[in-house]
Amino acid sequence: MKPLLILTNLPDVASAEKLAHALIERRAAACVNVLAACRSIYRWQGAVEAADEIPLLIKTTAENYTLVEEIVRAQHPYDVPELIALPITHGLPAYLGWLATETEKHDQE
Repeated sequence: MKPLLILTNLPDVASAEKLAHALIERRAAACVNVLAACRSIYRWQGAVEAADEIPLLIKTTAENYTLVEEIVRAQHPYDVPELIALPITHGLPAYLGWLATETEKHDQE
C-alpha cells in the first residue's frame, strides 16, 4: 500500500462537500478534509485571475488514484481542476493501516 495525499480546490463549500462525500462513499478515500476558504492567484488563459476557493485534502492510496481522478473529473465544475498527488512517506502506522482498510473494496457494499 502506497499512501497518497491529494490536493484539489473547489469554488464553494457545497461543491467541496459533495465531492468529499462522493470520494468517501465510493471508498476512493479514507478521509477528506474540507478546509477554510483561501484566496488563489493564478494565470488562466493569458490573464492573472484571483478567486476564493475551498481546498480539499484527500487521503487515499496510489492504488485508488485512478478512481479519485475519475470522480473529480465527473464532479468538478472547473474545466481543468487542480489535482496533485503527493506521496506520504511516513506516518503513524495505525493511521496508515486505517487508511488502507477504509479504501479497500468490500463485496457487501
